[in-house]
Amino acid sequence: MNTASSFKTTARRRGTALLLGTTSALMFGSAVAAQDTLVVGRSMDVNSLDPSRAFCDTCQIYLTAVYEPLITLGADNETLEPKLATSWEHNEDFTEFTFNLNPDAVFSDGSPVEASDVVWTFERLRNLKGSPSFLMDGTQSIEAVDAHTVKVTVEAPNSEFLNKVSAPYTGILNAEAAMAGGALADETAATADGAEGWFLENSVGSGPFVLANYAPEDELRLSRNDSYYGTAPAFSEVVITQMQDSVSQAQALETGSVDIAMQIDADTAKSLDTPDVVTEIIPSFNFVYFAFMPGSTAMKDKLTPQVREALTYAVDYDGMIEFTVGGNGNKIAAPIPNGFPGTKNLEPRAQDVEKAKSMLAEAGMDSGLEMVAVYPNDNVYGVDLNVMMQKLQQDFSQVGVEVTLKPVTYPVWREEMAAGTADLTAVYYAPDYYGSGQYAAYFGMTEGSTWVSRAGYQSPETVLNEKEGEIYAQALAASGEEAAAKYEELARELMADNVIIPLVSPNLVLAHRADIDGVRYSACCNLPLAEISRK
Repeated sequence: MNTASSFKTTARRRGTALLLGTTSALMFGSAVAAQDTLVVGRSMDVNSLDPSRAFCDTCQIYLTAVYEPLITLGADNETLEPKLATSWEHNEDFTEFTFNLNPDAVFSDGSPVEASDVVWTFERLRNLKGSPSFLMDGTQSIEAVDAHTVKVTVEAPNSEFLNKVSAPYTGILNAEAAMAGGALADETAATADGAEGWFLENSVGSGPFVLANYAPEDELRLSRNDSYYGTAPAFSEVVITQMQDSVSQAQALETGSVDIAMQIDADTAKSLDTPDVVTEIIPSFNFVYFAFMPGSTAMKDKLTPQVREALTYAVDYDGMIEFTVGGNGNKIAAPIPNGFPGTKNLEPRAQDVEKAKSMLAEAGMDSGLEMVAVYPNDNVYGVDLNVMMQKLQQDFSQVGVEVTLKPVTYPVWREEMAAGTADLTAVYYAPDYYGSGQYAAYFGMTEGSTWVSRAGYQSPETVLNEKEGEIYAQALAASGEEAAAKYEELARELMADNVIIPLVSPNLVLAHRADIDGVRYSACCNLPLAEISRK
């Protein structure tokens, strides 16, 4: 029997068993969501509600609803549109950017949004050194020209800066209110800021919603911002409720317990045979990947470049797409989404088991290799990470590599990433804005990047690739086709690193009750809640 088919059969049986036992487990609210409340079912991956620390898919949804950025991404997932800034301009070499603020904009407490709030927010984002701080990398000065004009100067040309400030993590905070909650923006912020806990109970944005309640691993509840200066959202309340798996979300959608289910896989979507539910399958910019950790405490001097390359040939990429998403997805060559600048000419990887065995033998690893894979116990974009890693485990076993699987909660996963105790991991990435530079910053094997710290741990020299930093700088100094050519060059370097290995870019299932309107997929913001209404 085909390996992928056997895995897929197992996954479907598991799903059927879950479906049979789900009804009694759904305890949220009434059988049908309240008319004035929008209920969204998803597996929540929240790491923080602090806009300068948050970095997750659910965070994108929350921040977009509560904190407005200067610029946002249009419905075409490519064009930049005004938000807090009504207009903007830049100089010829992309080193100076000026933003003109909407004079009518106010925060949720009714106070005006001013240039000083933008300056404070951007400085805090830069100085806090959180996961999204890369968005402010290279900012030389951030100044208030007047109450409604902000000028940002960057150290080197950065043609993606406007795209960066469309990311939900750049949403503007009410500086005075945030400081009262313990937030800092100066150079001491990374060590002295004490507001993260405060942000779990408070929000200080200008968006159409405000935070009402957050219960970890349970629900995230928002209320309409009665002080919102723009068009009021259709719902007075939005509840994002924790639902771990695709089948549970589908059952809740069928019964009306939720209005939108965000992580239903294509197979499960086929079972939603009712006129009360609408499903649409579309390509996404999301992808799921596994990563080698050459600097882990157990893998140092073992996961050499040659060994990593050999192991990439062991993977059944076509089969992976078949059993993870039932063919409803695409292969992805580099850790940059299909359709982003620089990806048009890339060839995805292909399996070659004999080549993998030969290269491992040449590297002295023909006697076998043992690794521990630590990864979140989650279902993302319709991909069950447990099933995906079981498939990877079997693929690696064909070349004499034994992988022990260790699914954990997100907090434990982050701890193990920081401790360098994982040899292999699997996780996912959704874009923060439309632009390939974010992938260079996050996945690039450059000094100080997130994945150099994780994969290299205390031995960053095992993964560093200095060429990537040079190519990235050249891409940021260019625009249009010239920039795309540089991002293609960068993508090929990321592939040659053989550290971050994308496995599948799943198609996205948009699933919602038939009376819900305005549901769409956003490359920056995931699910724009303020655009949704009930018919």
